[in-house]
Amino acid sequence: MRFIIATGNKDKVREINEILAGTEFEAVSMKEAGFNPEIIEDGSTFEENALIKAKAVHALCNEYVMADDSGLCIDALDGAPGIYSARFCGEDSTYPEKFAKINEMLEGVPDEKRTAHFTCAIAVVRPDGSSFTVEEYFNGVLLKEPQGENGFGYDPIFFVPEYNMTSAEMSIDLKNSMSHRGKALRLMVEKLLEK
Repeated sequence: MRFIIATGNKDKVREINEILAGTEFEAVSMKEAGFNPEIIEDGSTFEENALIKAKAVHALCNEYVMADDSGLCIDALDGAPGIYSARFCGEDSTYPEKFAKINEMLEGVPDEKRTAHFTCAIAVVRPDGSSFTVEEYFNGVLLKEPQGENGFGYDPIFFVPEYNMTSAEMSIDLKNSMSHRGKALRLMVEKLLEK
């Protein structure tokens, strides 16, 4: 069954399909499905933004639509960049620029206090217009220098102490088993399949 994802991010769609493997659902991006609405994410939480995106695409197609909103929340920065993670340092900033800015903002913060978590909120709108949301987290510590080639976004500086590696050094299966998006997607699938 086609499951339209309110994103243009190919990495995200690939990751979602890896987690959906074995279910009746196959994720396609909204662009692949022929939709490209202008969506204003003006919610104040991850959950609100996910629902805004899912409803905007659902209004065009009346199919199963999923949207997620996720980001990095740094404890010493009161949860920043949070919902602004992708736009942190400006719309067109690179991740190395974002990493440098984080290091600058955490100047003087001891290594053990550089704790952070990823949050992922997922909203699903069913063909009949009913909806639900789920939210999950992935805890770690921020490194000063990036490590690893896998993953994307903030993964190279997100260190997971119990595995002694960043999420960018993890295998896809390991990362999906513990990441905020992996956990939220599995919870979403459970709810989708509830009869």
